[in-house]
Amino acid sequence: MEKKSESGSGGGQVVDGSNIMELVGNEEVFSNFVEHKFKELDRNRDGHLSLNELHPAVADIGLALGLPAQGSSRDSDHIYSEVLNEFTHGKQQKVSKTEFKEVLSDILIGMAAGLKRDPIVILRIDGEDLLEFIDGPIFEPELVATYSEVKSADGTLRDGIIKALEKLTVDQGMPPSSDSWVVSNIVEPALQSCTGHDLDKPVSQDTFLEEFKKVAEFVAHRLQEQPVIVAHSENDFDGSDIKRLLSNKFELDKTLNAAIETVPKDRSGKLSKEYLRVALDAVAPTAGLPPLGAVEQMDKVVQDVFNMLNADDGKQLKEDEFKKTLTEILGSIMLQLEGNPISVHSNAVVHEPLTAASTLLQPTSEL
Repeated sequence: MEKKSESGSGGGQVVDGSNIMELVGNEEVFSNFVEHKFKELDRNRDGHLSLNELHPAVADIGLALGLPAQGSSRDSDHIYSEVLNEFTHGKQQKVSKTEFKEVLSDILIGMAAGLKRDPIVILRIDGEDLLEFIDGPIFEPELVATYSEVKSADGTLRDGIIKALEKLTVDQGMPPSSDSWVVSNIVEPALQSCTGHDLDKPVSQDTFLEEFKKVAEFVAHRLQEQPVIVAHSENDFDGSDIKRLLSNKFELDKTLNAAIETVPKDRSGKLSKEYLRVALDAVAPTAGLPPLGAVEQMDKVVQDVFNMLNADDGKQLKEDEFKKTLTEILGSIMLQLEGNPISVHSNAVVHEPLTAASTLLQPTSEL
């Protein structure tokens, strides 16, 4: 997979997990870090962390992972619950400093591995790139193409402006226009600047070009006054990581053995094919694949492969048969991706200042 390290306003801050590994890898520094965090969380000073005392740590881990706040999403709340269970081992009991250190280390290493595999570029969108795009040679041709789409759909000036804004990318200096904050603070005020025309009526091409340029300039000046921070990631899934894994028998065996540990067995030691997706999800990080459910195009590839290999028939398999089938699934996914690579771009507006989004990894004066 190729990773994007520069984009938008001349590049950005790359978050690749190296600072996390540096922290966890230094035993003395990490021990001092844990000591401080444990002391900070242990409000009653009893040397253990209760569930209530753990909640701030779990919330910080969620923020560091980029999850919505607890209580705002059923999906993310499930992850918060899983993180809490990691600390408590699923039991309603207090956690010692040693347990806290071990689990925190595992979680941070997992975060670092994920960021190394899929770095995030933090961009500051400040209107400069957008103004440059407006004055550039491809601005008008792109708008003409957008106008043709809007006209063929009997769209209005508002439809055309919104569609044109949606087509603009972070490379062209536009934050994601579907974000609710961007809509209310950037897009809607820009639309209100079109005072000379009825936004809900069709318009000529010349009028559309003229009005959209005004809107785009308004957006650019708005961004100059109030820059938007965007977390940008870009991944190409081309099967190369699967190919590397399949070519290394030692690593493949190790990965498959770890994966089947996540799968329940019946009394005879057999595993049901219905758990192949669970095992595939466990293999995904090593194989350079996204988690199931994270990328729609990838989910379709996986489903096509499962259909082709009859992997959903629910039959019971011996352990070596299960691993062989999982290997065949990986090989088939690899071939699919080699023929048709999948590119995934993600842009998320960061509404909190980067330095304050999470206190989990903030250095302290005591370290």
